[in-house]
Amino acid sequence: MAAVRIGIGGPVGCGKTRLVERLLPICQDEGVSVAVITNDLVTAEDAERVRRSGLIDPDRVLGVESGACPHTAIREDPSVNIEAAEYLESRFSPDLILIESGGDNLAATFSSELVDWWAFVIDVSAGDDIPRKRGLGVLRADLLIVNKIDLAPHVDADLDRIRQDVAAARPGRPSLFTDLRRDRGVRPVFDEIARSALFHRVAE
Repeated sequence: MAAVRIGIGGPVGCGKTRLVERLLPICQDEGVSVAVITNDLVTAEDAERVRRSGLIDPDRVLGVESGACPHTAIREDPSVNIEAAEYLESRFSPDLILIESGGDNLAATFSSELVDWWAFVIDVSAGDDIPRKRGLGVLRADLLIVNKIDLAPHVDADLDRIRQDVAAARPGRPSLFTDLRRDRGVRPVFDEIARSALFHRVAE
């Protein structure tokens, strides 16, 4: 059976790579075999960071240098990421592949040809008006993650207003609030992935 492919998108600096790093130990504890693909324009910086983390066999991490707008490689033409995923599947047979997009704007979405399920990460330091702007990433992601909630009082972000705006933008759809730097709120992210993507695939 092919691996479940999980997309992780969001703007530059929102915490995508940190989320990958936080999910890896939980996957290991739960017996979920993982591989990782990162996307950057012309470097493998994020891939090297994950490889150096000691949290995963470095051979299970591929860095895609898309040489294009970040959203192109995950939406309009995801072929290079599909090839990377197929390579990891053929070599390691992982249960799960985490595919981190390059940093992009609020309009980034993942192609259904590339991923089975995807999360979009924003952070409160970018402004408490982000959910009200209702970019496609905020609206369409299977899970919205609002990160860096610890910074709210330091950047004059109204966390209660953010929660209200997220609920209004995504009625009935899951959203989670995290402080990934301190490893807070990560377990619910894994649980949502397991419930919505992993267990659903097993049931099929």
